[in-house]
Amino acid sequence: MKFLFRLAKILSSKTALFVIAAAVLAFFYPNLFLWVRGDAQAFILGFIMLSMGMTLSAQDFKILLSRPFDIFIGACVQYTFMPLIAYAMVKFFDLPTGVAIGLLLVGTCPGGVSSNIMSYLANGDVAFSVGMTTASTLLSPILTPLLMLALSGENIEIDAVGMFKSILIVTLFPVIAGAVLNFLFAKKKAYMDAMQIMPAFSVLGLAFIVAGVTALCADKILTSGIAIFLLVALHNGLGYLSGYLMGVVLKMGIARRRTLAIEVGCQNAGLGTNLACRHFWAMPEAALATAVACVYHSISGTVLANIFALCDRLKSSRKK
Repeated sequence: MKFLFRLAKILSSKTALFVIAAAVLAFFYPNLFLWVRGDAQAFILGFIMLSMGMTLSAQDFKILLSRPFDIFIGACVQYTFMPLIAYAMVKFFDLPTGVAIGLLLVGTCPGGVSSNIMSYLANGDVAFSVGMTTASTLLSPILTPLLMLALSGENIEIDAVGMFKSILIVTLFPVIAGAVLNFLFAKKKAYMDAMQIMPAFSVLGLAFIVAGVTALCADKILTSGIAIFLLVALHNGLGYLSGYLMGVVLKMGIARRRTLAIEVGCQNAGLGTNLACRHFWAMPEAALATAVACVYHSISGTVLANIFALCDRLKSSRKK
């Protein structure tokens, strides 16, 4: 059991490197990961969201009630800025349909499940982060399909009802099930041990999802991979910047500004990948864009959190 605990800790701290390694392996040996699609991919994402739900306690849901204004503002910023930034980029760069769908999916998905850890590393407001992630996830079955319908244009067919059902199945239901499990068994030793191991399985799941898309889109990576990477990086960076600036405008404290920046910039691209594969399977570039975002958001969010933490250490050393 101790070995599993150590393994979980290593995988959690090296998530980005592990996911990149899986993607590289899938690029050279795609047959190993071609099974990660359809129901298999949905099951893996559902398991990741179940693990997120298992970390939610009654206290986390109380945050939604005790800080309604903060959570409301955060959700509004997240579901306004990221979709509109993606839409503006699609129009400004006149992106091909597949890439445009992928970028819009990244922009309209809820906050990423790792943003809470990043907020902690950044010395941000962790309670605010948990509240925002929970709220955006609960809102996603409604807002993600509606935003995709509104922003994608008349030439692209969007199955909003189908997306609604998909998000319910792979996101909302697993999160609620995980929260119920936590409520029933949180004090059980076996459950506490399982919770220490769950992050490892979540990292493995994310790696399999990214590897599966890489295997399916290996030929597209050579032709459009760099361009997609640059677009995802720009979208992500503008998300961080807009989130932080809105925190300044709203006169939030430094901790909340940092959290808002991370929550707005880091999206649940794993969900976007599943939606791209299930509803836009004829456009492989859409899945590729969301898969790139899975990896990039993990890296950039960790880097940004460490920069914030470094700023605090430098300020502290100057005072001494």
